[in-house]
Amino acid sequence: MIYVLELPENGAPRAWFAYDDEDFSRKVAASDPLESWEIHDDVTALGLLNDVGHPVADATAREQFPAICALGDEHGWHTPLYRADYVLGRGVFRTAPVEDRAAFSAALAARAGNCCIYWNEREAVGAFEGGDPRIAGKEHWRARHALFEQLVALEVLSDDQ
Repeated sequence: MIYVLELPENGAPRAWFAYDDEDFSRKVAASDPLESWEIHDDVTALGLLNDVGHPVADATAREQFPAICALGDEHGWHTPLYRADYVLGRGVFRTAPVEDRAAFSAALAARAGNCCIYWNEREAVGAFEGGDPRIAGKEHWRARHALFEQLVALEVLSDDQ
């Protein structure tokens, strides 16, 4: 499981979880202003051209979609291209892969406030026990409590009180 603790600048901390990377990606995308393919996508230049209704890079496609055709000419029409707007910039494609986790973590980080992502139970419990300086200390007790409540709800920790 993946555990997330959102610390908005104004408002109470909020903890939530995702079962796995796919669930994490889906939940981040569902609450983001960008489309999921803007947060993270891999496609070819030919795929982009097909998406806009042109199966080949003919003269019409080159006139109407010069940027897509330039990508195909430069990198090859079947070369995977990666998009991750929060990592690379708006609408930027590159041939080097962008990991899903990096792209969706960057989407969370772009929101107002701070966000703590714990990629497994051990990290989340360690953070609650004081191992994460972002939520350690008396001034962050609300954040630790939100994380604690999530861990209790998922039966990772017990509520002995």
